Amino acid sequence: MSDVPFTLASFPKAVIHIDGDAFFASCEQSRDPQLQGKPVVTGKERGIAASMSYEAKARGVTRGMRLFEIKQLCPEAIILPSDYETYSLLSARLYSIVRRYTPEVEAYSIDECFCDVTGLRRVLRLSYPEMAQQMKRELDTELGFTFSVGLAPTKVLAKIASKWQKPSGFTAIPGRDIHLFLNQLPVGKVWGIGSNTAALLEKHGVMTALDFARKDELWVKKWLTKPFYETWQELNGRSVFPLITAEKSTYHSIQKVKTFTPPSRNRDFVFSQLSKNIENACIKARKYKLAAKGALILLKTQAFRMQWMEVKFSRPTAFPQDIVPAIKPVFTQLFQGQEEYRATGIVLTKLQEDMMVQLDLFGEVLRAEKLTKVYQAVDHMREHYGKHTVFLGSSLLAQKFAQHLGDRGDEPQRRRQLFRGETKRQRLGIPMLMGKLID
Repeated sequence: MSDVPFTLASFPKAVIHIDGDAFFASCEQSRDPQLQGKPVVTGKERGIAASMSYEAKARGVTRGMRLFEIKQLCPEAIILPSDYETYSLLSARLYSIVRRYTPEVEAYSIDECFCDVTGLRRVLRLSYPEMAQQMKRELDTELGFTFSVGLAPTKVLAKIASKWQKPSGFTAIPGRDIHLFLNQLPVGKVWGIGSNTAALLEKHGVMTALDFARKDELWVKKWLTKPFYETWQELNGRSVFPLITAEKSTYHSIQKVKTFTPPSRNRDFVFSQLSKNIENACIKARKYKLAAKGALILLKTQAFRMQWMEVKFSRPTAFPQDIVPAIKPVFTQLFQGQEEYRATGIVLTKLQEDMMVQLDLFGEVLRAEKLTKVYQAVDHMREHYGKHTVFLGSSLLAQKFAQHLGDRGDEPQRRRQLFRGETKRQRLGIPMLMGKLID
């Protein structure tokens, strides 16, 4: 937005935000050239749109829209089951390409990341805008679909920049031009400012991001909490949000929620789906050596009504044998036979480091030691032979029947076309040929 050449002062710190355009749908279009230019929607297995190509968005398809609504609105829409395994592999490619330029990369989500290229101009013999544009060219070419890229002195501004020209845009916000961008941006569009905070700010006459950035520091501290004060600093060009480059090593909670189709009134089947979610949550808890003191049980009806209830455990645990019996009474209270259910879930709460329980009169220590040995063996088998090689009897129905049956039960292409030596449960970490070939 400025014709003045970029200078070092324009970027006291150079942060780049990279965002995949319609990532899941774009992965499908890249894999199958026949889908290029067509309205593609993923999420068939869930019954709702998870991702839409820009062609589908242009026809009015939005995230969360139900399949029958999509077909009414856009009869030519191509609706596919989500292939999260391949999406994850393409995401790993995204990160590896960015790491060619800098090790300072924050994998913010499966389809977006931040990176810090401050001080690398001489090493790479590129200006900061040239670095960002070259990253974009390599991503677009090697993955076969487009990315939107933003360059700015802070993470919040970089996020604003990447959304400025979507899809396939590049926007740089040098320090001296920050005000030009913020003046055009509604305050509710700032990363981290939700609808309630935006409503509060608007009551005080703060309508744009620039209005907010120009507020007095004491006013911001009086009316808003620390995270919003930090956002205010970032809007003013002060980098206070660090890049989180380390792999996540702990969690405050662990959530596992899965949709299944068709919906069911069968109590045993719905409970089996919940049991499987519990096993998955416990696998993750044990991986990070955590134990839960409680859990939140979730049931979602076909009408998208959420029912939930909290459970407290007698001791911290990461063993399904402890959790399944504890949640049975709660499940009985929540489950209503006349309802059709489409999803179950569990949130393990109050996580803490997994420590041996204290001695008591009821042999809990001995039992915990036995379960620990059992699950060491189970986790070892899982690493070698795939998840759920061994599972609870209460999860049998969920294991026996596919998660999505009927016309929504299509398998993703990656599962239908296995490499030599692969099985349905154990596959190589290599996606099928995707992206454009370079001569």
